[in-house]
Amino acid sequence: MQGGSSNFPRAEEIRPLGLFDTFRRRRSARGPGSEQAADLQYLQRWVAEHVGVEAFVEPRTTVTEVTVVLVAADGEWTRRRTGGEAGARRLSGRLQIPVYDVQKVGYPQRMRDHDARRRIERQRAVYRELDDR
Repeated sequence: MQGGSSNFPRAEEIRPLGLFDTFRRRRSARGPGSEQAADLQYLQRWVAEHVGVEAFVEPRTTVTEVTVVLVAADGEWTRRRTGGEAGARRLSGRLQIPVYDVQKVGYPQRMRDHDARRRIERQRAVYRELDDR
């Protein structure tokens, strides 16, 4: 090797790795504020494009933060993080839609019906593709 170049990092570039460093949350380069703003913009656009939208707040779990599920009149739905339960409740005012606690009222039947219709459509598409062969 010439000029002291090496494929290995210099000692001052090496960071000690702790046992639990793998499990720590990584901060996004954009920061949490811009991520929440992007989610809010998405939800505002989604509400504007759909009719009869209601929000259902889902509790925090070991895997996910508090989320909100927006469900349209036809059963189509979308899910996003909301910045905690208070953030989910603030959506009601910002989006001008009713907000419900999913643990108290459950998911609407139209959401399950929508998923069932989509599942049937996917199965039919697979069968049509197999028949075309």
